[in-house]
Amino acid sequence: MSQQPLPGASTVLTMGIISIVGTLVCCGPFGAIFSIIALVKAKTANQLYLQSPESYTDYSNVKTGKILAYIGLALALIYLVLFILYFGFIIAMITAGEWSGNY
Repeated sequence: MSQQPLPGASTVLTMGIISIVGTLVCCGPFGAIFSIIALVKAKTANQLYLQSPESYTDYSNVKTGKILAYIGLALALIYLVLFILYFGFIIAMITAGEWSGNY
């Protein structure tokens, strides 16, 4: 029986990479979106692989993509927390009267 590539394995890896790059280069929410897509695809590919492991190759791409997706999601959450703290600090300074835009 010949082995075939696992459907969705390359998609999971690609989305995992895009989630990290999207978070670091562009902005956090886009990285989180790609990360969630990668995790959903990884779950589907994992279930397919577990049904008949001898039929498929490239399972390592699914595992790697899943790890990258978790890293991308963590980076997106850190980005979101820093974003909230940054604007919260600015709003606190404005409401306290410590910051006026006349410098």
